[in-house]
Formats: sequence, C-alpha cells, structure tokens
Amino acid sequence: MNVPEPRFRISRHRRTAWLGSGLAAVFSVIGLLVSWLNPGIHAPLKPGLDFTGGTQIQLERSCAAGGCSAISAPEIQRALASLTLPAEPGESSPNLGNASVQVLDQGQSLVLRVQDLNPGQASALVQEMQAIAGPLNPESISVDTIGPTLGQQLLKGSVVSLVVSFIGIAAFITFRYDGVFAFLALFALGHDVLITCGAFAWLGLIAGVEVDSLFAVSLITVAGYSVTDTVVVFDRIREQRTTLADLPLTEQVDVAVDATLTRSLYTSFTTLLPLLGLIFFGGASLFWFAVALTIGIAVGSWSSIGVAPTLLPVLAKSKV
Repeated sequence: MNVPEPRFRISRHRRTAWLGSGLAAVFSVIGLLVSWLNPGIHAPLKPGLDFTGGTQIQLERSCAAGGCSAISAPEIQRALASLTLPAEPGESSPNLGNASVQVLDQGQSLVLRVQDLNPGQASALVQEMQAIAGPLNPESISVDTIGPTLGQQLLKGSVVSLVVSFIGIAAFITFRYDGVFAFLALFALGHDVLITCGAFAWLGLIAGVEVDSLFAVSLITVAGYSVTDTVVVFDRIREQRTTLADLPLTEQVDVAVDATLTRSLYTSFTTLLPLLGLIFFGGASLFWFAVALTIGIAVGSWSSIGVAPTLLPVLAKSKV
C-alpha cells in the first residue's frame, strides 16, 4: 500500500521533546519540594481560604475616569500590619501582619485573606481600607468566612475526588488498552498534572497564588483532556496494524501523529479560546482556574503529540 509521506515526523524531534518535558518535570518537582520546605507554606501547593479557613474580603475601588491611583500589595500589607481591630473581651486582637493581599484589574480590585474575623471585625477592616485604598464601591464589597473545620472537610473532599477520578481513569485505560499503551496514557496523564501543579507551586512561591477547590476541578478536567487526546493518537496507531504492518513502529507513529496533528491543534485552540476569554474578562474569581486549565490543556496537547507517541517505539518490544 502506498502510504503518503508524513508532513511532520515527530520521531526526528523526539529527543528534543523528551528534554523539554524532562526539564519541565524536574522544575515542577523542585517547585513542589521548595514549597513544601517553605515555612510559610509547608505544603506542595499554597493552600487557599477554601482549605485553611479564614476570612476573605473582596473590594472594588471607585476610580476616576483617569483610572485608579497606583497601589501595591506590599503597601497594603504594611498598612494592615499596623492596624488593631476590636477584640472580644478576654481575646487578643487579630494579627493582620500575615494577611495575604492581591491587587487585580490594574489596581481596581483588592482581595484580602486574613485569619477568621467576626462580623464586627470584618466591618472595621473594611472601614480601615477606605482610608488605605479608598474610596471603595460599597455595592461591590464581598466578605466570605470559612471555619477551619469546614476548610479541612473541603480539603479532604477535594483530595478524595481527585484520587477517585484518577483511579477511574486508570481503570478505564487499563481495560481499554493493554501493556505499553495503557502505561504511556497514564504516564502522559501524570506528566500533565505534575507540570500543572509545578507551575502553581512556583506561582505560590513567587506571587503568593493560592489553590482552592476550583484548582482541584481544573486538575480533574486536565486529566480527562489528557487521556482523551492521547487515546486519539493511540487509536490511529492501532488502526494501522494491518495497513502499515510492513513499516517499523516508528514510521507508524509518524503517520498517526501527522494524521491527527491538525485535529489535535484545532481542538486545543478552540478549547483555549474561551479560557483566554475567562482570563482577560472573567474577573478575579475565575482567573486562576482559567490559568490552570490553560496550562494543563497546553501541556496535555504537547504530551499527546510529542511525548507519549515517541516513547511507544522505545518501550514496545515488537510491532503493534
């Protein structure tokens, strides 16, 4: 049978693909370890309010037509550290020196994360913020409090849902494929989740980005996308068992990747478009969720094209 010459031979670039993925994986592991050893985090990823408990206050500044005056997170943190909020009889005033501050939307939105505050303390803090970063839009003030017990329950539930999802995906892949195919599909899944987590470990260390329950949802979504994209390429390779039986497995992989390359790129591109919309126009609450999905889908597309298929000829002992 006359087989068209592949326009793009991924096998010729496999060492570059392995090197890039290897460096990204190592960098991710280092980020997770550094985050774990950081005394201010002491976890692979910096946990957010959902998991630790506390009070989150989201404020919107009333800016003139020329835009909001410049303000930075360190400035607000220094101002908060000097504040003394009212305390209940027999209790000490909350410590605001370790407050987490995010400045979003070019200084128009502020997000404060502090220890658990009662309603009176939260109201007093909002009044103090009027003097620090005001004027504020009273209609856009949001105060959310999560107790430490509920935070632990949310963390446990998120971990359980992740583990159950990954076990379900692993069981499906093992049932659907056999041997090296199943191993590589799961390897690509782990590769994508690891690099996504590594990116957020570094974001937590450098920019103070925290992970919450939405991040757990993004990891489950990335895992499903990763497996689906890899399965498409592997299905094409298995379909070629008869028609390309005379070719080496490396050639079969090149033909399969070339045949599915356009579809994979189009699928990834159309998936990324709404995510980019969320990043630029979705507001603060969905920003990091969209960033996590964008990183995961981009890495998943890469692994399904450049990592899993190119490892197949190396691990397979005979033609498929």
